[in-house]
Amino acid sequence: MQVHPVQSVLQTAFLNQDLLAQALVHRSFLNEQDGDHLDSYERMEFLGDAVLELVISSEIYRRLPGLAEGELTKLRADLVCGANLSKVARRVALGEHLKLGKGEETTGGRKKDSILAAVFEAVVAAVYLDKGYEVAREFVLRLMAQELDGCCQQGKPLENPKSRLQEHFQGIGYPSPVYLLVASDGPDHAPLFTMEAWVSDEVVGTGKGGKKVDAEQAAALDALSRLTGSEQMS
Repeated sequence: MQVHPVQSVLQTAFLNQDLLAQALVHRSFLNEQDGDHLDSYERMEFLGDAVLELVISSEIYRRLPGLAEGELTKLRADLVCGANLSKVARRVALGEHLKLGKGEETTGGRKKDSILAAVFEAVVAAVYLDKGYEVAREFVLRLMAQELDGCCQQGKPLENPKSRLQEHFQGIGYPSPVYLLVASDGPDHAPLFTMEAWVSDEVVGTGKGGKKVDAEQAAALDALSRLTGSEQMS
């Protein structure tokens, strides 16, 4: 049986290599091969999302006994958002091992946050189906240790970058940022939104994401990084 090359990066030995292989197949590849879209990662993404939520929910519930339900819900949402999951996917180079159609390849599909986040969820599902919940739990906690430790050390939900940006501009007498959709690319099942953050008729940040809210947060982070850079230069 051929061993998938990404297996060594994930540090997880699969009994059923086909599960891992399917978790890395994008619908666009199957469309060009006249394949069945059910053989893509999409169904596994659905299952992986549920496994991720359970693992993360259990872990932050255990680590942060002082947080109320609403704070735990927000913290979980911060941890499993598309931007965070795509960052984890990049750390283990999942994009390099994707099977994409030519069209998706030429539009930068290997680097899209929405695709990378979905693939990571699918890989979590593959681990769960292959080895069960406990191994899947250990897998998630290992790959997301950096994000979990950062959140739990802070002891509260991460501050939303949009809130930080709003507080900055309001603090210096400017109006709150306004977020405008400037582009929507990609197919219906894997859209890529581009949002701009505007303050007083000026673009202060630009961001992309598989969901509009993720693109808005990315635009806010871009604006904050620009502000930090300008402060360091002055």
